[in-house]
Amino acid sequence: MTSLLSEKAPARTYAAHAKPWWQRTLMTRDTAIIALLVVVWTYASIAILNFSDPITVYFLVLDIAPILLIALPMTLIIITGEIDLSVASVVGLSSVLFGVLHREGLPMVAAMVLALLACAVAGALNGVLVTRYGLPSLAVTIGTMALFRGIAVGALGTTAITDWPDAWGDVVQARIGDSQIPLMTVPLVVLIVLFAVVLHFTPFGRGIFAAGLSKDAARFSGVNVDRTKLILFTLSGLISGLAGIYFTLRYGSARGDNATGMELQVIAAVLLGGVSIFGGRGAIPGVIAGVVLIGTIGSALRLDGLSANLIQIITGVLLIAAVIAASVLGWTGRIVGTYRLPKERVEQSSDKPSSKNSKKSE
Repeated sequence: MTSLLSEKAPARTYAAHAKPWWQRTLMTRDTAIIALLVVVWTYASIAILNFSDPITVYFLVLDIAPILLIALPMTLIIITGEIDLSVASVVGLSSVLFGVLHREGLPMVAAMVLALLACAVAGALNGVLVTRYGLPSLAVTIGTMALFRGIAVGALGTTAITDWPDAWGDVVQARIGDSQIPLMTVPLVVLIVLFAVVLHFTPFGRGIFAAGLSKDAARFSGVNVDRTKLILFTLSGLISGLAGIYFTLRYGSARGDNATGMELQVIAAVLLGGVSIFGGRGAIPGVIAGVVLIGTIGSALRLDGLSANLIQIITGVLLIAAVIAASVLGWTGRIVGTYRLPKERVEQSSDKPSSKNSKKSE
């Protein structure tokens, strides 16, 4: 009995604890993308005229606000192994519904609420088709992307609704006090904290990761995978609708083609922020850094006088680079693990005789 109690406890072999805490904290994709953001921001501040002015932060926050809003639920959806390509079309649908309802005489708040409800239903439609009928989210959301955009463009045609109260536009573009920080930063921070807490500190968030790693294992663990995905797609529609209302009030125009192509920027930012396109891995801080990085590059290029087409090209390159980098890192990790495994086995085998000898000595 005494010999059993005196035996050395086996070393912890969990992969998550195989490295020191500072390596687990600093040597991650989140930290890498934040470091890249610092490098790009520093270079742009030095090399591009007027980029370092405080007003750059003001317009940068206003520009990335809709992308950041949609990136939050998109992160959770991609971690489950799914994707939602219809988000930009939902933004356009929200803009048109909001504009038409306002034009027909509804109060602004009532028009907002109805537009948000319609967008939540649109998101729920994606969720039902994916979870109830088992259809691939890629195909489903490509179809609804065309459907929602077609409804939005068909409702208004080539016209735009531009008769908006100035007070609402002023609220969207207001600043906090005398600073150059937009008031819009407050709801953004609240939503970021809310999504971060849900994803990283709640059983629902752990169910999202489990569903992305293995649906069957998650179900055996008690996670209702279908309900989780349905909630996330509905949430994606709701937040995209909110982004559409923001988009409309900021630019003072409700059009069916608003936010065309925004889904590319959202997905690029999410993948650039370290979320695996195959599901099961990702974190909110990295996604925030990815969104700010894409916004910073776009802002710097516009100040440097480059065209919007070049910004699209760079966004596409970043998207491809993010996917390739994830594959290369995974391949490198497997190679390193292959070389480490024999060494660990040698160390473990060298420990065994000593423990036996200690028993004999007792």
